[in-house]
Amino acid sequence: MLSQTSHIVTAYLELLAEQYPTIEAASTEIIKLEALQNLPKETEHFLSDIHGEHEAFLHLLRNSSGSLRRRVEELFKDEFSHSERNALTTLIYYPEQKLPLLLEKVSDEAEWYRITLRRLLRIGRSISAKYPRSEVRNALTGSLGSTIEELLHPQEENHQRTEYHQSLIESLIAVGQGRRFVIALAYFIQRFAIAHLHIIGDIYDRGPGAHLILDKLQDYHSVDIQWGNHDIVWMAAAAGSEACIANVLRLSLRYGNTETLENGYGISLLPLASLAMDVYGEDDCSQFMPRDADDRVEDAVLDDVEQRLIARMQKAISVIQFKLEGQIIQRRPHYNMNDRLLLDKIDLEQGTVTIDDQVYPLLDTYFPTLDSADPYALSPREHQVMSRLSQSFLNSEKLQRHVRLLYTKGSMYLVINGQLLYHGCISLTEDGNFTKLVIGDTVYEGKSYMDRVDQLARQGYFSADPVLRQYGQDAMWYLWSGARSPLFGKSKMATFERYFVADKSTHKEVQNPYYDMRNDEEMMRKILVEFGLDPETGRIINGHVPVRVKRGQRPILANGKLLVIDGGMAKAYQDVTGIAGYTLIANSRGLLLAEHKPFVSAEIAIREEIDVQSTTEIIATYPERQLVRHTDQGQQMQQRITALKDLLAAYRDGLIKEAA
Repeated sequence: MLSQTSHIVTAYLELLAEQYPTIEAASTEIIKLEALQNLPKETEHFLSDIHGEHEAFLHLLRNSSGSLRRRVEELFKDEFSHSERNALTTLIYYPEQKLPLLLEKVSDEAEWYRITLRRLLRIGRSISAKYPRSEVRNALTGSLGSTIEELLHPQEENHQRTEYHQSLIESLIAVGQGRRFVIALAYFIQRFAIAHLHIIGDIYDRGPGAHLILDKLQDYHSVDIQWGNHDIVWMAAAAGSEACIANVLRLSLRYGNTETLENGYGISLLPLASLAMDVYGEDDCSQFMPRDADDRVEDAVLDDVEQRLIARMQKAISVIQFKLEGQIIQRRPHYNMNDRLLLDKIDLEQGTVTIDDQVYPLLDTYFPTLDSADPYALSPREHQVMSRLSQSFLNSEKLQRHVRLLYTKGSMYLVINGQLLYHGCISLTEDGNFTKLVIGDTVYEGKSYMDRVDQLARQGYFSADPVLRQYGQDAMWYLWSGARSPLFGKSKMATFERYFVADKSTHKEVQNPYYDMRNDEEMMRKILVEFGLDPETGRIINGHVPVRVKRGQRPILANGKLLVIDGGMAKAYQDVTGIAGYTLIANSRGLLLAEHKPFVSAEIAIREEIDVQSTTEIIATYPERQLVRHTDQGQQMQQRITALKDLLAAYRDGLIKEAA
C-alpha cells in the first residue's frame, strides 16, 4: 500500500505530466534547464529613494546607470571619435528624439543608416550574449522582431550568411524602415542592459513625477519594490485612510508640488482650496509657505498669490491631519502614541501648548475650526472636504492601478540571491535586541514583525471586512509615522512642532537605535541570520537615510555587510548629500556601486549629448564567475529538474502513462 506521501508525490507527477505528456517533452525541458543553469548570472540594478525625480530615474534606466556608455567605449574606443560615441549613446537613450537631430547633419542618409545599424547590432549582440535565445526572441515583438533576431545572430564564418544579413539591412533601408529599425534596436539594447530592477523604496513625494515613474515600472520587464515610508502613506491614502490622505496632501503642498496629485491622478484640490480661502483667507499662514518655492527647475516659480493660497491650503489640511491622527491614536492605545496628542494641550487664551509637561509659546494661534470640547473632531465643513477628497482618491483609476502594482510587485522586504533588501530599518531596542510587538498572545520581532506589518498593509487595502480594513489602514499610518515602524524609524514625527513651536529642541526626531548600530558588523550578521541568510556571504541593501558624501560619509558599512544606497536622487536632498544618487549593480563578476552627479534635464541630454556623470567603485569581486545555477532562480530550476527526472523515471517504470 502506498503511503500518504507517495500518493502526494504521484499526484504531483501526474499534474506535471499534463505539462510534459511524453518522455521526449520531459527530456527536452531537462536539457534546456540544465543548459540555462550554466549561463552567466544576469545583471541586477538596485535603486533607492527616487522621490518623484522621473527624468533622472528614467535616464538612469536608459543609460543603465552608466553601464551602456562603458560598453560603447569598450567596443568602439579605437574605431571612431569621442563625439561620435556621444552621439551614438544619446541615440540609444532617446532614439525618437535624437534621430531626427542627427539626420539633419547627414548628407547620405542611406550610408548613415548602414553604419549606425551595424554599430547598434554589434552593441545588441554584446548586451544579449548571456541571455538564452528564447528570452531574446520573446522580447522581440512587433513586425521587425524576426528580422532583428536574424541580424543579432550572424554566422560570420559563413560567407553566404553574411551576404544575407547585408542584404537584409540594404532592404530595410531601401523600403524606408531604417528609422523604425534604429528605434527598435535602441530599446532592445536598453531592455537587455538591465535584467532585473530592484527599487528599495520611496518612489513618491518631493519630485513631480512619481506617476510617470510608476507608469514605467508598470511596463518594466522585471522589477520588485520594497515599500518606503513615502510609498506606504500613498498606498494607505489610495485605500481610503483619511489621515494618510491628509498627509499626502500636506506634503505635496509643503513642497509646492501638486503635479502628481492633479495632473497625474486627476485629484481635484478645489474643495480644499475653497475651505482654505473661506476659513483661513484672513490668515497670512506664514509658517506654511511652500518650501524651496524659488528653486524650481521643472515648473514656473510660483507668484505670491499662488504661494499664499498653497500656504492656506497647507494649514487647512495640517489641522485636519492632526485631528484625524488623534482619532487613530485614541482608538489604538497599543500604539503608545499619546505624546502625539497635542491639540488638547493647546491653550488659545495663553497662546501656548504643553509638550512633555513643558509649556511653549505658539507661533500661530489661529485655530478657527478647533472645538475645545472635542479638539479631535472635524468641523462639518472639514468632514465634507475629506469625504470629497476620499472619493477622489478611491476613484482615481490610475492611482489605484499604480498602488496595485506596489502590492503585486512590492513587500516590506525581500530576500534574494543572498541579499536582504528593505527600505528603512529593522526596529531595534537600545540594547541591540529586536523590537517586540505583542498582539494577544503572539510576540512579533525581527522577521515575524516585518511579516506581520506586511500582512496588515495588504489587509488595509484588500480586506472586505470594514473592521479589518480599518485596522490595516491604521497600521499603515503607524508605519508612516510610528516610533517602532521599520519604515519610519524615528521616535516621533514632529510635524506639529515644526509648524507651531519656535524652540527647535521640540523638533528633534530621535532615530531608532538601528541607525547607531549600522556600522556594527555583528549586529548586521544577527539581522542576516534572522532572515535566514548566511552571515558570511550575505549582505543588506538599505535606503531611507541619505548618505552625506560631502561630509565624508560612506555607503559601505559594517565591513561591507550593509550597503546604504540613498545618495539623494531627489533635488531636495542634494545639498545635503553632495551627489544625486547611487545605483548598486550586481553582475556575474561582482558588485559595483555607481555614484551619480545631478541630472539636468532630458532636453539638454538630447540636444547637447550630456550624460549623467557617474563614477563606479568595485565593492566585491566573486572568486569565480557567478552562473545562473548560483542564484535563487537557478535553485528553482534545479528543483524543477529534479521533479522532471522523477517524472521521467515514473514514465519508464510504468507508473505514469505517456499521452498518445
